[in-house]
Amino acid sequence: MSTNQTPATTEIPSDFIRTIITEDQAAGAYDGRVVTRFPPEPNGYLHIGHAKSICLNFGVGEQYDGARCHMRFDDTNPTREDTEYVESILADIKWLGFDWGEHLYYASDYFEELYQYAEQMIRDGNAYVDSLTADEMREYRGTLTEPGQESPHRNRPVEESLDLFRRMRSGEFPDGAYVLRAKIDMASPNLNMRDPALYRIRHAEHHRTGDAWCIYPMYDYAHSLSDSIEAITHSLCTLEFEDHRPLYDWCQEVLGIYRSRQIEFARLNLTHTVMSKRRLRQLVEEGHVSGWDDPRMPTLSALRRRGYTPESIRDMCERVGVARRDSVTELALLEHCLREDLNIRAQRRMAVLRPLKVVITNYPEGEAEEFSAVNNPEDESMGARKVPFSRELYIERDDFMEDPPRRFYRLAPGREVRLRYACLITCTDVVKDADGNVIEVHCTFDPDSRGGNAPDGRRVQGTIHWVSAAHAAPAEVRLYDNLFTDPYPASSDADFLDLINHDSLEVVKALAEPALADANPGDRYQFERLGYFCADPDSKPGAPVFNRTTTLRDTWARISQRQG
Repeated sequence: MSTNQTPATTEIPSDFIRTIITEDQAAGAYDGRVVTRFPPEPNGYLHIGHAKSICLNFGVGEQYDGARCHMRFDDTNPTREDTEYVESILADIKWLGFDWGEHLYYASDYFEELYQYAEQMIRDGNAYVDSLTADEMREYRGTLTEPGQESPHRNRPVEESLDLFRRMRSGEFPDGAYVLRAKIDMASPNLNMRDPALYRIRHAEHHRTGDAWCIYPMYDYAHSLSDSIEAITHSLCTLEFEDHRPLYDWCQEVLGIYRSRQIEFARLNLTHTVMSKRRLRQLVEEGHVSGWDDPRMPTLSALRRRGYTPESIRDMCERVGVARRDSVTELALLEHCLREDLNIRAQRRMAVLRPLKVVITNYPEGEAEEFSAVNNPEDESMGARKVPFSRELYIERDDFMEDPPRRFYRLAPGREVRLRYACLITCTDVVKDADGNVIEVHCTFDPDSRGGNAPDGRRVQGTIHWVSAAHAAPAEVRLYDNLFTDPYPASSDADFLDLINHDSLEVVKALAEPALADANPGDRYQFERLGYFCADPDSKPGAPVFNRTTTLRDTWARISQRQG
């Protein structure tokens, strides 16, 4: 856990950020302390991209002697923030396996201190109250190739700016009437240094401070000063903040306060999804998905609901590593990490998604027996379970063909296959409906093959799964696929909404072995030969709902083989 005095691990992963921290610690910088922070804005749910930053910041807090990681909400925009997001973010981080101990903070804890620092900036001639409108500020700002123009209010007397700023705080002016701006350099090649706004008027209720404030600090200002107030040593940010670093440093320098070191790293991008919080909110608010935890979303709450494990996500983040250059990671890598983890953790069960009835004509009517089925061949300690067997069964419709092609080793007329854990059966006849569709398959079983093996040692190539019709538990199964048809929806020239995969969810009425009837939400299983599935919170006793987490097919293994 990333709490207070955490002992160092025997080996620290190698990347450029940890190299910097190790060198700083060896040189005695910050008196050898290492303090990082994870500072989300509580205006949405965390997504898989945040997981990399969480693993890095909290990971550093675990790996260095005496290090810690602060959990801080940069809650400076009351119109977008809500306690719902605060609670979900804290739950997601704990689910990933990290803990902040006593070090939970909010930028709103520092509102008075931040305000006093702003007054100091005004008194020192480093900030002024501006009357330009937002549109005028954009015009005066200039472009990447042309310098900006100074506001006519830039040289407003200090006492006048102080008076206006105090009146802004008291609620005298409407939203947008004034802003507090840093006085830096309107000709700077970095647009972030062209007198950026530090405070704006916003008459809105804050989720923690209520209506105590009607002016709120801008993110860059609050972020820099909050890091300083908390004595953060290494402020680890994604690359989009690289151009903001001069402002981060400037705020601390002109105030003469504790200096933190900002270091940027490449964010995590995945194929077949979008990471923009604005776009994710659009998907939710416009009803393209059922909510922030819709299992097709890249949010951590959605991945958890779908059946992903925290271990698989941390494994992927470790494999991707920490770099300086942005790249896109194949979703297949995350799925590969998940399969490796679930292969060890998940118990096996049998379920039939598209049932086809099978009648064992030489099995006694009204009788039943049980066969022993292994719960997980990778872990003997998980033991075995009993699976009921009877005269009438259900198999997957795809496991039968009346006129099979070559290399089809499943059930067909005159062909013998193995029923997993049970016995060998041979197809003798079929029943069709008026349209000629096969609706029932008649078979005989070999009584001497109980357990699945023939006593004479004859070879049977095909093995299929099944459930007993008399004992099967009905279940709703939600088959999820990628939400977008394009692997790179964020960079496509098309509107990302036009790239939504309208076949990304298929709901089927399945039949499952009775052991699945009372699955608890969050329970993960491998449905044999089908994939990994997780019981959804919509499940009720006797009426389970399962989400397909991922298929058994490992795309990443094929990709990595080609790359090798």
